[in-house]
Amino acid sequence: MADKSAAEKLATIQKGYTLEGATIELGAAIIDGELHKDAPVRLPLAMMNRHGLVAGATGTGKTVTLHMMAEQLSTAGVPVFLADIKGDLSGLATAAVGSEKLSARTDSIGQQWAGKTFPVEFLSLGGDGNGIPVRATITSFGPILLSRVMELNDTQESSLQLVFHFADQKNLELIDLKDLRAVIQFLTSDEGKPELEDLGGLSKATAGVILRELVNLEAQGMEKFFGEPEFDTPELLRNAPDGRGVITCLELPTLQTKPKLFSTFLMWLLADLFEDLPEAGDLDKPKLVFFLDEAHLLFNGASKAFLDAITTTVRLIRSKGVGIFFVTQTPKDVPSDVLGQLANRVQHALRAFTPEDAKALRATVSTFPISDYDLEETLTSAGIGEAVITVMNEKGAPTPVALTRLRAPESVMGPSTDELVKSTVAGSALLAKYGSAVDNVSAYEKLTGKGAASTGDAAPGQPPVPATAGSGTLDQNAVDADARRIEEEILGRPSSRPAPRPESAPAPQERAPRSAPQQGGGMMGDITGALGGALGGGLKSMARSLGTQLGRELLRGVFGTSSRRRR
Repeated sequence: MADKSAAEKLATIQKGYTLEGATIELGAAIIDGELHKDAPVRLPLAMMNRHGLVAGATGTGKTVTLHMMAEQLSTAGVPVFLADIKGDLSGLATAAVGSEKLSARTDSIGQQWAGKTFPVEFLSLGGDGNGIPVRATITSFGPILLSRVMELNDTQESSLQLVFHFADQKNLELIDLKDLRAVIQFLTSDEGKPELEDLGGLSKATAGVILRELVNLEAQGMEKFFGEPEFDTPELLRNAPDGRGVITCLELPTLQTKPKLFSTFLMWLLADLFEDLPEAGDLDKPKLVFFLDEAHLLFNGASKAFLDAITTTVRLIRSKGVGIFFVTQTPKDVPSDVLGQLANRVQHALRAFTPEDAKALRATVSTFPISDYDLEETLTSAGIGEAVITVMNEKGAPTPVALTRLRAPESVMGPSTDELVKSTVAGSALLAKYGSAVDNVSAYEKLTGKGAASTGDAAPGQPPVPATAGSGTLDQNAVDADARRIEEEILGRPSSRPAPRPESAPAPQERAPRSAPQQGGGMMGDITGALGGALGGGLKSMARSLGTQLGRELLRGVFGTSSRRRR
């Protein structure tokens, strides 16, 4: 390796990046300190759903790199989602202006540069910014993601799952925070005491803690995010009339005050896409590419359930045609199970000012294939706009490691004017659909308007019905059966409820079909394992036995989310 001549190293890179299909042009290789524009470094478009990592110290050019990649994806007809942390990415809507310095850089790497604008859609969480408001219902967000935002512990998270289950069973729609608050207040009231006791694993004290956390969310202004109309994630898959992919740019002006809401919202988007998109297999180009900036926010302080669900989503969403690129400072910010799924690497410079930095540098070097570079030296000496790259080629093998001078974006590397952003939002087709919040009848209205009448189980898609006289025996049997199922299947412990009497047992044709336990691997095994981990150990056997009925009742999705919509 050390005995190779510069010509041999050049030949290795040229051969490794000679690709047949459509590509994203990343830049030109630097070998032994010399730039070679005849050695272009590329990323196959068909391999972008194998996910990737863009890493590097602050100020080394990570945001510019994802900016440049987003431009080329859009040009290739691939929609892109970007989280605009710093406010710089709105410049995609404004053409850049050339300069002598820029021309010298682009000429040196063989880039044919011209200033361009790109089709951009601006969004904002709950209208917190200039973009089109993005909202999600409490029901579709699910208990695991909501627990993450509320910083609940494992016990409180399990209790919140029971609250969601109660609302599902009673057809109490959880649309916004006041709906969830109304359900918990009902369960902790004298009127709801029997229902609370029937839930078994939910104590009044824990319900009170969850209720207080909901009040805290409202105090932080998060009630604007939860509600209707709920954002439909297929809106992210659109193309402009000229065929270019729409770049959806999510504004996050108050990220510093709500970091967990931001990171959790991104996982809600992915979970919703995962639920809705059909299997696609290997495509010539992805349906959508996500760039998740400040990726460490996803994982800091995350519960095992949350991490398991992220790992499963990253592993399986590839087959739906979606690529995910995590953008962060060092690979150690990403859990190893997730990092192992990221086939494409763009590593900007790292700093080694402290022993901890040096340790992170060595760990980063160990994750690269053997190369002709001294990577410890290369990663600490790389300049701004340079990165060490290895990607997956069209045959599924890693390309040679190449120090690369990266291409320059063709739109403005900075924010567009407020006037341009506001005019773009005003002209968006999405504004009429999502611009104004609505407050439809849901759990809050049903519970506050029903008086003292108790509610019975709802048929699918039907509202709760009052219990009628003469139905006490049947209702009690139903309550006992539901309580047994919660204790045995949800809480994972033997039930203290009496077994059903033979005369009241349902006829065989009325019983819900249950498939034989499935222990197989593959995608079903991955989902089953993740569901068991995400929703509690007591659900593992339940998840296996349900087989293809993955979305039924409490098994709402990988994150406990629900894909149900109210239009």
